[in-house]
Amino acid sequence: MHTPVTIIGAGLGGLVLARVLHVHGIPATVHEAEPSPAARSQGGMLDIHEENGQLALEEAGLTDAFRELVLEGREAIRILDRDANVLLERPDDGSGGRPEVQRGELRQLLLDSLPAGTVRWGHKATGVRALGGGRHEVSFADGGTVVTELLVGADGAWSRVRPLLSDAVPAYIGRSFVETWLYDADVRHPAAAKTVGGGSLLALAPGRGIQAHREKGGTLHTYLALSEPQEWFAAVDFTDGAAALARIAREFDGWAPELTALITESDTAPVLRPLSGLPAGHRWDRVPGVTLLGDAAHLSGPNGEGANLAMLDGAELGKALAAHPGRTEAALAEYERAMFPRGTEAALDGDRLHEWMFGADAPHALVAAFRQEDERA
Repeated sequence: MHTPVTIIGAGLGGLVLARVLHVHGIPATVHEAEPSPAARSQGGMLDIHEENGQLALEEAGLTDAFRELVLEGREAIRILDRDANVLLERPDDGSGGRPEVQRGELRQLLLDSLPAGTVRWGHKATGVRALGGGRHEVSFADGGTVVTELLVGADGAWSRVRPLLSDAVPAYIGRSFVETWLYDADVRHPAAAKTVGGGSLLALAPGRGIQAHREKGGTLHTYLALSEPQEWFAAVDFTDGAAALARIAREFDGWAPELTALITESDTAPVLRPLSGLPAGHRWDRVPGVTLLGDAAHLSGPNGEGANLAMLDGAELGKALAAHPGRTEAALAEYERAMFPRGTEAALDGDRLHEWMFGADAPHALVAAFRQEDERA
């Protein structure tokens, strides 16, 4: 099978690229390893930023539909210490520039905006090889192959496409998240629900933190951050949910009970999420017929920018291809010239944010950063 534009990965970045290409009349095919859109949970809340994610959705012609997904009040944020003392609180007064949506709903919006058959589900890429002249062949787990004139790796941290361009591989950043969920929290977990409030909660200390978001339907989605080596987590038996929760909770001994309830009262088994990143400043020399976007290009520790940058990458790449018909290499070079520095800047900002959140002066360093931002505004 032959196709002009092949996108590997149906995450937000790959789908925005496919949508922007569709808007400009350029056909593309997206190959996704998952068997269907509902194969797994798509994660929790995303704050979509004015300077990148919202620009991408505007380029995709989806701003009005996106606004219908926004959950009011979720931009509220509170920063607490381990004793649940409120150090900083910002209500959602409707003037913020980072409205919150459910990731799964945003992904479905993008899927619905594409022509039927654009996404090929159950197509797990297992290998890629250069054929010369900017053409590449992608092999899939089902034995199929596709040859393409333009290959885009939108396939995340462990990209199968990246080795065509770079020898870089993600490295553990020294911290992991453990996710928990409390359902119908206002009724079943009222103390935790009151502490989280209407939006986001950050309860922080050096080397650890409890971060929670209020999702739809009274769900509290919590990310427990621990700065420990991977071997430490390997010693925790995550196949025994109750035991794992108890072990993680011990790392928060002495914290306020309304905070630790987000661990001990979890309605699900905990899920471990090791955090990895590519070297800050990751880039490559131009290779004909192939490029990367999103985490495949500039993976870094979570800092609120990952999904936004992936969408902007997709939109900017789509715009560049539309602006240079028949001149794919010019389009890719233009896209990469802008993408490399913004990926580097985001990675460095993420390092700084993690130091404020989990470094020796947490949580006061983060509070100070917020207040400095207020003074500059």
